[in-house]
Amino acid sequence: MSLSMAAFTINDTLTKSVMDTLNTGQIMFVRGAVILAGLLVYLRVLRRPILAKGMFSAPVIVRTGGELAMTVLFLGALAHLPLANATAVLQAVPLAVALGAALYLGERVGWRRWTAILIGFCGVLLIVRPGLAGFNAYTLMVVGAVIFAAVRDLATRRIVATVPSLTISALTALTVTLTGLVLIVPLGGWTPMDASVVVILMAAAGFLFAGYLFIVMAMREGDIGFVAPFRYTALLWALILGLAFFGEFPDTATLAGAAIVVGTGIYTLYRESRPGRARHAAQRPAAASRPAPGA
Repeated sequence: MSLSMAAFTINDTLTKSVMDTLNTGQIMFVRGAVILAGLLVYLRVLRRPILAKGMFSAPVIVRTGGELAMTVLFLGALAHLPLANATAVLQAVPLAVALGAALYLGERVGWRRWTAILIGFCGVLLIVRPGLAGFNAYTLMVVGAVIFAAVRDLATRRIVATVPSLTISALTALTVTLTGLVLIVPLGGWTPMDASVVVILMAAAGFLFAGYLFIVMAMREGDIGFVAPFRYTALLWALILGLAFFGEFPDTATLAGAAIVVGTGIYTLYRESRPGRARHAAQRPAAASRPAPGA
């Protein structure tokens, strides 16, 4: 899980490094094309079919739409926000999933988890600080990314077991890639890329693909109650990489808000992994654990 979070955050760092040169649509298309090609080769090597019964069911379509919207919003915000700030807000995804599961899936949430969710979202407000100087539309875009990530994860729970995870990943990659192609012209058109930019995007795609592979391994082989909290190491990586590559370091309020979000998130995961919830937690698909999908 820690390696997965490192890979995801390195992908975000590499992607952010070329955002002064390329628009979001072109980044989505180039990076997505590399990921899609690698995924198709991976499926071929494993000799697994790409098409599967139920792959165009409502939950799969909703999940794909959630992943797509999250990717567009997060990449759009990442170009204008410090890496650690954007990553810190994204750590609220487990809290949003718990809230959505209680409101829309009828899952039982006790007063302790309700309290943790409420406090956690207060931590998000501390990071975002609406109404204060420094607040802008890009912070709202990350909040929107959190909402769509929760939609994605909740829809994932409704996908029947006969639809392979790799099929869902291939469909998502194809959708994101084609959407990026469509967005290139509205967002400013195609920008010629030199060899260094191509290498950076290929590396970003490789790290993103590796992140997904590591998270599948972690969630399938490890005990979810022990493994899941290590997803928050993404914030540590974001702090280190943001400072090393962009000279960014969050202020005290952002760090405090991030600590609240992470603490309440870990507590929520702990409550879910307690006896009586273990079966439900074990059934969660591995894809639902990514903080920063497609990003």
